[in-house]
Formats: sequence, structure tokens, C-alpha cells
Amino acid sequence: MHSEFPPVAFLAALSLLLPLPWHWRAGNVATLSIIAWLFILNVVYGVDAIIWANNVNIVIPVWCDITSKIIIGSTFALPAACLCICIHLERVASVHRAKTSQRDKRIRQLFELFMCFGLPMVFMGLHHIVQGHRFDIIEEYGCRPTTYVSIPAIFLIWVPPLTLSAITLGFACASFVHFMRRRITFAHHLDASRSGLTTSRYFRLMLMAVVEMIWNIVVTSYTLWFSTLDLRPWTNWDDVHSNFSRIDLYATAFTPQIVITNFYLIWWVVPASTFIFVAFFAFGKDAVDEYTACIVWIRRNVLKQTAPASVPPAKYVCVFFQH
Repeated sequence: MHSEFPPVAFLAALSLLLPLPWHWRAGNVATLSIIAWLFILNVVYGVDAIIWANNVNIVIPVWCDITSKIIIGSTFALPAACLCICIHLERVASVHRAKTSQRDKRIRQLFELFMCFGLPMVFMGLHHIVQGHRFDIIEEYGCRPTTYVSIPAIFLIWVPPLTLSAITLGFACASFVHFMRRRITFAHHLDASRSGLTTSRYFRLMLMAVVEMIWNIVVTSYTLWFSTLDLRPWTNWDDVHSNFSRIDLYATAFTPQIVITNFYLIWWVVPASTFIFVAFFAFGKDAVDEYTACIVWIRRNVLKQTAPASVPPAKYVCVFFQH
């Protein structure tokens, strides 16, 4: 039994609340979507680990229908969000986008909403083409989506995330080139662009996207390799979807060790991705200032204590406490 799964998953979910206030105020749809998707995934993983600890009982089939599709959608949504971040960074750093108007920001937010939530829903729907049966239940891990591993599945399920990751790295390289060309005046350029970015925030966003995408390429490539060990021919729709309502159960006692090891490694991908994301934003100077300001707000308004005047005001930082 993996008793560490629920606390790790819920801790990862809670850690995402640390960088949330700044990204909320900044209106960064792409980073907010990363937080939302990772938060939901960690909660799903934690709940599943509790419900299906030491059993493969079919207890909440509707929950499994929903969460298995969410897992599929996240494999597209996370690289799409990182792509949106790098596109924005490249445009801000480019000479061709000297200033960011309110209209530009609104258009960017709508585009990011479509990329981070609209297209993943389309991706969820397309998954049905290569969905051989309803879902799987794995002992200690819970509900997981199922894919009829074939050539169409490779192009529908694995190629799009890999393509998005590669394009993201391309935009990240272009952003870095822009920086190198005008590194002396880069901070002034960011300030003039009215993007709300400082040099530190710019590089944290870019490095986060690059690290997450390299990590995503490694993980997706691994899952593609492991899945294609059992590559099957695509025959026809009726054959692939025969007995579609079937739910496959994977009890630990009857599952090969190599498959159990694969389940274990893949489970850690979501918490690891979460902690990578949080590490880039939860310990910087901006974050520390916000934590300090929140503590001051609590001391003044909850504990009715007097805080030092040198500490920055918390009225913007602790907006969630006030409302």
C-alpha cells in the first residue's frame, strides 16, 4: 500500500495556492490554467488513492468517467499553457511589440482561454476515437483513461503534446535571443512595454516553461515507448469499440511487476510537475514580500496587533482574505 500518495497529492495541491495571488492579480490566464489543471489533477490523484487503496471495486463509475477525461485533457492543456506563456514572452521582448495595450491584453487572454481550456476539451472528445473501453481501475491508483494503442492513437494522443512542447521550446529560444540582443536596455524595454513584467519575472516564467516542457517531452516519450510495446493494428471502428462499456480492473496481485512499476513512475509525474512549477514562483523576492504582507494583514486585522511600518501594505496581497 502506498500510504504516501494521498498526503503528497494534497500537499502538492495546496502548494499551488502560494503563487496564486500574484498570477490572479496579473491576469495571467496561461499560468492560472496551469495552477487550475495541476490542482484538479492532484486532488483527483489524492481522492483516488484513498478510495482505491487495496481494492479495485467499481464504486463511483461517473467519477471515473469524468476524471479519466480530465487526465486526458491535461496532457494537452499543460503544454498548451506553456506555449502561451512563451508566445507572450517572445512578443513582449520583440521590438515589433513595443507596447501592450488593454485591447492586446484582452485578445491574449481570450486566446489563452481557448488554448488552455477550449482545445483540451476538443482533445478529450477526440480521445473517444481511440478509447477501446470505458476506463481502467488500478489498485492503489484509481481510475485511469484507456487508449487502444495503435497508429491513430499515436498521432491523436502523443504527437500533439510533443509538438506543442517542441514549439514552446522554439518560442523560448526566440525570447532568449531577443534578450541577448538588447540585454543592456532589457529592463527598460519591459517597463516600456507595460506588460507588468520585470526581468526577474520574465526569466522565471521562461525557465519554468522550458523546464516543464523538457520534463513533458521526457515523460510523454517514455509513456509512448512503454505503450507501444503492445501496439495493435487499427481494424475498424466497431472492432476497436466492441464491448465499450467494459471496465478493466488491475489488482496488484495479478498485474506484472513491470506494469506496476510503470503505474508508480507515472503517478509521480503530476506531483513532480507541481513542485517544479511552485519552485519557480514560491520562493522569489516577490513571493516573500507577499507572504510578509499577508502576515502583517493578519496581525493587524485578525490578531489586532501593531505591525512594523516598514513592512509593505497587504491590501492587494491578501485580497482573498478580505473577500
